[in-house]
Amino acid sequence: MADQNTPPTAQLAHATLHDQVSSSQVSKAEFSDRVLIRSIVSRPDGGAGLAGQRLRIGGWVKTGRKADKDAFAFLELNDGSCPGNLQVIVEADKADLGQLVPTGTCVSVDGLLKLPPAGTKQKVELRVENVLHVGPVDPARYPLPKTRLTLEFLRDFVHLRPRTNTISAVARIRNALAFATHTFFQKHGFLYVHTPIITTSDCEGAGEMFQVTTLISEAEKLEKELIKNPPPSESDIEAAKLVVKEKGEIVSKLKSDKASKGEIGASVNVLKKAKENLLKLEERSKLKPGIPQKDGTIDYSQDFFARQAFLTVSGQLQVESFACALSSVYTFGPTFRAEHSHTSRHLAEFWMVEPEIAFADLNDDMNCAEAYVKFLCQWLLDNCLEDMKFMADKFDKSCIDRLRMVSSTPFERITYTKAVELLEEAVKKGKVFDNKVEWGIDLSSEHERYLTEVKFQKPVIVYNYPKGIKAFYMRLNDDSKTVAAMDVLVPRVGELIGGSQREERYDVIQSRIEEMGLPVEPYEWYLDLRRFGTVKHSGFGLGFERMLLFATGIDNIRDVIPFPRYPGRADL
Repeated sequence: MADQNTPPTAQLAHATLHDQVSSSQVSKAEFSDRVLIRSIVSRPDGGAGLAGQRLRIGGWVKTGRKADKDAFAFLELNDGSCPGNLQVIVEADKADLGQLVPTGTCVSVDGLLKLPPAGTKQKVELRVENVLHVGPVDPARYPLPKTRLTLEFLRDFVHLRPRTNTISAVARIRNALAFATHTFFQKHGFLYVHTPIITTSDCEGAGEMFQVTTLISEAEKLEKELIKNPPPSESDIEAAKLVVKEKGEIVSKLKSDKASKGEIGASVNVLKKAKENLLKLEERSKLKPGIPQKDGTIDYSQDFFARQAFLTVSGQLQVESFACALSSVYTFGPTFRAEHSHTSRHLAEFWMVEPEIAFADLNDDMNCAEAYVKFLCQWLLDNCLEDMKFMADKFDKSCIDRLRMVSSTPFERITYTKAVELLEEAVKKGKVFDNKVEWGIDLSSEHERYLTEVKFQKPVIVYNYPKGIKAFYMRLNDDSKTVAAMDVLVPRVGELIGGSQREERYDVIQSRIEEMGLPVEPYEWYLDLRRFGTVKHSGFGLGFERMLLFATGIDNIRDVIPFPRYPGRADL
């Protein structure tokens, strides 16, 4: 362990999210007796200033090899705290080297930090004095050898893929962006609200929702029960009725004979039990296998929530109710789309960041969205640069420059009409798009990327979209053709954020619901927000995984979420 009496020297300029160490002293990890590898190798001096200290580390072997006729072994150890590995040297008398060197082996060791021989790439290495733990690996069965593996291959091993350099880097970047999200909104006075995962409202009106029901499992359970214990026959029920009649006659006779209260009471109890048995038999005789129906349709009154329920596609509608009482709020959680898409941009389960601001118009909304995206980019540059350098080296050489550009450049703002004009001009000059360009279309990814990557070469906010391609809750503009909607478009990804000023006028939003053919009943509570104390308010949604695609340069959205769900796959 580090000598607690060692006098402190000059403080490091570099600080991580969690700790700051002096050049001669390294702290233990919180709630553990080990030192994080990050605390050693991520220092400006690469850990050289810690030479001479004894400490404990733990991690997983990235690569291992025996040397000097099996006299000792070199291990590259990583504990997930940073991209860098710590070189560990273990002598043969300390442990079975054959168990230590396979990739994936977990070890915990005590040792002495030493300066390596001159000319080596390591700044410091650990000479092991005691091996405390070995979690062995059978190399013949371990599916993640030290050779380079494709991200597609790794999706078959989602429980092990965090051990790879890429997925562990993505996890740290994702964590940094989540922390930055809460930091940004808390700093600006927003209240974090947990919106429901299960909902009865379709925010998007597209109908691509996962249904939540117990009817199927209850039907299967009933079918098994009826096979095991068949329902009573008509003769069984008639026999039970006869018993009730007989017991009733006995009670009547005892009463007419003026029998004792005890005798009459006992007979009444027997009669009650006979009636209860008859009632149970009659109820059981009505049980039928299959999903309950009423008037030729599924009877959802028999379902768990006594009505149809779904996994949410957005927390926006619910969080609006808090914005209309607490002013500035946000929700950050999983959302779900039952869309049979196999593209590199779609998931069935993904995360959304959705702020909502009362007393705010579309311009306020755009200002908030731009400030938030810039904050996220700068946060990664300030707090996750090592992992971003890994991404630049392995996936996208321009990713760090892109973050710097976005964090420091004012976003371009153009109307949807202007965007279509620019795209039509491009077509006239010879640009070929797969999707036709005309006013009224929903801009496709190729259109969005042309605007951000070619025309303006920076983020673009497009606003005032045609009402026909946007949701019912977006505020109708004075031209009655467009709504106060906005999308933030960024290079490489296209749409990163979608938002709008919400329609606060009761009569207008009621008309929009009817116009779009949506049932009014599920939105009565939403209309109440306009009936009682209505206020102008605005908000947006940022697709969290899209932000990760934008930041890292990784191509497929399935590789930036810990446990991807998409058609045909829901592992673990």
